[in-house]
Amino acid sequence: MSYENILNENKDGICYITINRPKQLNALNGATILELNKAITKANNDNSIRCIILTGSEAKAFVAGADIKEFAAFDKKDGENLARQGQKLLFDLLENATTPSIAAINGFALGGGLELAMACHIRIASDNAKMGLPEVSLGVIPGYGGTQRLAHLVGKGKAMEMITTAGMLSAEEAQQWGLVNHVCSQDELIPMAEKIASKIKHNSPKAISKAIKAVNAGFTDGINGFEVEISEFGSCFETPEFIEGTTAFMEKRKANF
Repeated sequence: MSYENILNENKDGICYITINRPKQLNALNGATILELNKAITKANNDNSIRCIILTGSEAKAFVAGADIKEFAAFDKKDGENLARQGQKLLFDLLENATTPSIAAINGFALGGGLELAMACHIRIASDNAKMGLPEVSLGVIPGYGGTQRLAHLVGKGKAMEMITTAGMLSAEEAQQWGLVNHVCSQDELIPMAEKIASKIKHNSPKAISKAIKAVNAGFTDGINGFEVEISEFGSCFETPEFIEGTTAFMEKRKANF
């Protein structure tokens, strides 16, 4: 499948997805969101893909925000539809995908770009990264899940400060706040993502998918995360991967998933 706004490559069980609009600092527009939806859906349905690495082209930006000119003239209904469709097509899709995803944040991750990174399961940043939700400086608020996911990751108080001041965090500050897992040099960014992905690849895909569902349940209103964990834990016992994993352990060998 060919794309105009992203690059997509599968290699050694990893799907590499790169937002490729460098002249626009990889800003998210409607076409890019649709292409990301297709690429992520395809990777998530491919049993040979064990991890997704999402990044931006060149070193200046991961994604520097949404493409403002696309919605500058919107009214209330248009704005609601924009947020609802964007969350459905991309951000919720990514967060609830059964294939784990790693955001490799190179440069600016602002607005929709930070929201995209937060929808990934794991985040690492290069030391030149800058992260923020500057929407209130434009007269709007984050609309792709940013008000919810940021508070889950860093806590209500810090999320309120970050959103209301429209300020940016350095990579080091983001790590201190719990927004990213690791910080490294620009040259080490993709190798570090690959190192994490390599560890993921050696584990049970079925168990990982169930773990993602259980963890996400704890952050979903109206759902008892403990009950979901119990159910998903029990369902693991019906999978061939459980048999292989426990057999390999008792035979003192590596499991073949």
